[in-house]
Amino acid sequence: MDKIVKTAMPSTSTTVPVWAGPGRLFMAVALDDARVYNAIRRDEWLICRASRPEAAQMSEARELFALLGQSADASVVKSIERLVAEGPDHQLCRVNPLAFAARRGLDEELSIAAFLHGARLGIFEIAWNVLCPGCGGVLDTNASLKTMRREEYACALCADSYAPTLDEMVDVTFTISPRIRKIAAHSPNELPLAEYYRQMYWGSGVDLPEDSYQAAIDGFIIDHVELAAGEKGVLSIQLPAEFIVIFEPVTHSAQFIDVKGEATRERQSLSLVYDRDHAHNQQMELRPGPLRISVENRSDMRVLPSVCIAGSALHDMLGRRRPFLTAKRLLSNQTFRDLYRTDTLDVDQRLSITSLTFLFTDLRGSTELYERVGDLAAFDLVRAHFQVLNEIVSAEAGAVVKTIGDAVMATFPTPHRALAAALRMREAMRELNQRHGREDLLLKIGLHEGPCIAVSMNERQDYFGQTVNIASRIQGLADAQSILATGTVVDDLQAASLLRQNALMPESHDVSLRGIDRAVRVYEIR
Repeated sequence: MDKIVKTAMPSTSTTVPVWAGPGRLFMAVALDDARVYNAIRRDEWLICRASRPEAAQMSEARELFALLGQSADASVVKSIERLVAEGPDHQLCRVNPLAFAARRGLDEELSIAAFLHGARLGIFEIAWNVLCPGCGGVLDTNASLKTMRREEYACALCADSYAPTLDEMVDVTFTISPRIRKIAAHSPNELPLAEYYRQMYWGSGVDLPEDSYQAAIDGFIIDHVELAAGEKGVLSIQLPAEFIVIFEPVTHSAQFIDVKGEATRERQSLSLVYDRDHAHNQQMELRPGPLRISVENRSDMRVLPSVCIAGSALHDMLGRRRPFLTAKRLLSNQTFRDLYRTDTLDVDQRLSITSLTFLFTDLRGSTELYERVGDLAAFDLVRAHFQVLNEIVSAEAGAVVKTIGDAVMATFPTPHRALAAALRMREAMRELNQRHGREDLLLKIGLHEGPCIAVSMNERQDYFGQTVNIASRIQGLADAQSILATGTVVDDLQAASLLRQNALMPESHDVSLRGIDRAVRVYEIR
């Protein structure tokens, strides 16, 4: 049982509640005129100290988590609340929702939805981070996709440039808002070098060790220096016969040194200047032995040049990868589209996606349906059909892009989720027809996967490209209750496994599609 150590309080004190953990209010305590209270839970030796503003912050946090509990899964909300109350600072910076879910045995989609609702409430701040596909470093970070405007991003550490795609080059992370809890990453210029790398430079897809992180960093960093704006410094090191990178993570600058040849006792010298306009990425040769590095910071912020051995220790750490929430997946998330309907892209933006699966549906004979059963009954049937389709799309990690008459356009991050949705849709229509005793709802479905561009059209996020056209045309060829898919869908390993599990053998044939100058092989799934 919890015990509280009581102290005398002046009569002018004010009583406030104390938030002691996930959904728990373990005491009400008085604040004296010094506006400080101390409470001790002796069984866990948890010491809480707060000023009056911090107490108000706790109260606001409780209220926001109560609201979050009304719109998100209870078990996920409880886990998030526990993380906010008890987690170390670095675990609240750029949270990877997929890793969060995996570590706690939670559903990925429910976790993503909870973080999105939390961001909408102001518990978290969303960041869209452009990643280097090589080292996993964050090349640029944006509060919105609207500010992601560059056609190419360069990584000095990897000495390469990349055109951004929303598939694997943009991850979406969530950082706790300072109004809920102040963490070290809210002041990145005060982070020590190792924490700057962990919390600011590397993206959430790099699976950094939790317990041995400092040892891992020490395994490849020889030395470093911290320089404020305008400062100069000197590093004196002994160069090993290794490939060396002097990397500066704030300005993203790199100087490569191939250390080889006969060792020397003579001191070698190198001068480096850091500013915002010029990023080092040159390579030079030096001999093993003493090196004096003169460093000058001409930028308007702190820099952290570090001398690194580009060997197995660094490569092994960066080779540890984990799944992360991609921009592509989030744009195909129904919760995101519902919460951020008009706040995704600007009308003049065109962002590339290398692989997205499209599902088109339409009701066959809907005009005859209205004539046969009457407007009111037909409207109710069509509305019920839309409701079922929306639920299935959301359950399979997809999103409805738009409806056109009785047709639906939806997207999915992978072919197998789209195929699973199509099979569930067909079965759901059969059940609705059996319930009403008539074959009123005859659904035609078309599936195709491929590259596309994400755009903003008519105040909503949309997609354009040949992949979209093919998916739409294929749906137009489908018979009632049939599913037509292209080879990019049925050849997907997980989609093929799903077909085998359901004892389905797609029949292929080549078709001509309007606007497509080649024959397209489609597979009919009955």
